[in-house]
Amino acid sequence: MSAESSVSPSRVGVWLIGARGSVATTAVTGCAAVTAGLHPPTGMVTETPAFADCGLPPLSSLVFGGHDMVDCPLPKRAEALAAGGVLPPGLPAAVTAELAAADREIRLGGPLSGETRDEDELVEALASDIRDFTNRCGLDRTVVVNVASTEPVPTGAQLPASSLYAAAALRAGCPYVNFTPSMGLHHPALASAASASGLPYAGRDGKTGQTLLRSVLGPMFAQRALAVRAWSGTNLLGGGDGAALADPGAAAAKNAGKERVLADTLGGVPEGETHIDDVPSLGDWKTAWDHIAFDGFLGTRMVLQTTWQGCDSSLAAPLILDLARLVARAHETGLSGPLSELGFYFKDPVGEGPAALGEQYAELVGFAGRLRGAGAGAGAGAGTGSGGPLRGVGDPQLPSGERLGSSDDRAASSGERVASSGERRGLSGERR
Repeated sequence: MSAESSVSPSRVGVWLIGARGSVATTAVTGCAAVTAGLHPPTGMVTETPAFADCGLPPLSSLVFGGHDMVDCPLPKRAEALAAGGVLPPGLPAAVTAELAAADREIRLGGPLSGETRDEDELVEALASDIRDFTNRCGLDRTVVVNVASTEPVPTGAQLPASSLYAAAALRAGCPYVNFTPSMGLHHPALASAASASGLPYAGRDGKTGQTLLRSVLGPMFAQRALAVRAWSGTNLLGGGDGAALADPGAAAAKNAGKERVLADTLGGVPEGETHIDDVPSLGDWKTAWDHIAFDGFLGTRMVLQTTWQGCDSSLAAPLILDLARLVARAHETGLSGPLSELGFYFKDPVGEGPAALGEQYAELVGFAGRLRGAGAGAGAGAGTGSGGPLRGVGDPQLPSGERLGSSDDRAASSGERVASSGERRGLSGERR
């Protein structure tokens, strides 16, 4: 049963940060394939009966564009993914027109190596790309989604690339989704701008594999009053994500979300660590092992071991489509601020909410009910070329504007690691 609504004929932009990466390419290809009836919407939660008649934009209404630092065309990226078994054979050729159309809407991101523009100039350039896309394509609204490479945790006064893109989304008047562990809109310098923007936003760090399983197993141990003594894990992955996470700082940012799930569901972090190993030959495929030691009645020590083998891009892509539709609909109804009800999709969700997957799903279904009962609100028409506002209410002023907070706000906590100048280069599309 399709959840697409016949009520909302709007065209919705999906602006992908990291638009030529594996996740983005799979999302664009998959959207075209499902729209054409070539494949079912497997993995898309918004295509289940619980989301029927919610006013979500149809998949056929989504228009893709984005920023990236690489120039390999999307049709070639899709062919490479098909050769690696990520996409079905022959599918890139079947949807090559849609891939080429999306590729024409991809612009060079930033910061570039040797960048001479200051932060405000760069944010304005990125925001201008998004506004031009929205106007040129005649879109009712555009949702900006970060699916780029994971950044190390930054400190200091300079905004990392992910936060510059987030600021650009606000300045362009667009809702924002951070599917990565990178700072993005979480940076303290953007807090007041996000609050004043009147825009909805969601994130961060998509939950697709090992942490998805942990969010189910953690509550099980807690509910059965079994004492977890140790929880250790290992991730083996390749591709661009494996290369990015070979950086200890990026790996630390990724692992923080995994540990948060355990802390929130178990009431504390047990012994053990999670290790991430780059294995280039694995390509887009990942293996995750967990070893869980726990005590039962009378202190009897027992062990549960799990193995998760999956394709990250195929797991993430349907969630990107879900989130773009949900956030677009939230914007249409006039919702603003952190969408904590979308915590179902994330390791480190914004706002307050449960950590257990079952409880998160219940909140998501409740959110669908809210959307079902809502009409078009204050967000209707925002970001269009037909009179709607093109700049966010908060319109963050960089680098020294009041809405971005004080210099103290811009300095991250003393426990965070300082990013090197090389880490501030633009985000590429290899992710997860």
